[in-house]
Amino acid sequence: MVDFLSFKNNLDIALSEATLNVEESKDHILIDIVPAAVVKMMSHLKSKKGYSFNTLIDITAVDFPAKEQRFDVIYHFLSMTANKRCRVTTSINEGEELSSITSVFECANWFEREIFDLFGIRFTSHPDLRRILTDYGFQGHPLRKDFPTSGFLEVRYDELEKRVVYEPTTLTQGYRDFDFLSPWDNPDVYKNTATKNKT
Repeated sequence: MVDFLSFKNNLDIALSEATLNVEESKDHILIDIVPAAVVKMMSHLKSKKGYSFNTLIDITAVDFPAKEQRFDVIYHFLSMTANKRCRVTTSINEGEELSSITSVFECANWFEREIFDLFGIRFTSHPDLRRILTDYGFQGHPLRKDFPTSGFLEVRYDELEKRVVYEPTTLTQGYRDFDFLSPWDNPDVYKNTATKNKT
């Protein structure tokens, strides 16, 4: 089991310049770090005996357009030996790059590609930083809050042409207005209608 106080003291000694905040919340250890210390922190968490967070569960990002540092990049770890989870968060501005942690955790490869594809955050020293979910000709990054909610082109695979085609967006059905009263909100209206229809 991980003793939080000794964990925090150890982290303060080893990486005091990298750590902004360390706290415990239920079964998680929460760590906020400076962006420059990402690789150093991940190496420390993975290799330190006693808590060895050697399973990278996920990496994700969150877009906060109103914040000074717009993006939070969040790393989730699990220590199988200590049965404890750890969440490491760092914040960066738009246009800033983060160091890739693929040298520490190889499985970070696809997580970082997904973040690049959906948020536009670049990872330096990444072995293959390219889109992973959207088409290569796709413009923009769909999980940013400023991404337009309606587009002008749709992408689909054409069976006849045996290739991906771009077409103008079309609505599959005409506009319908569903703004009507519910029978539960005003049952008298429907009772009167039912009575008139019987006569």
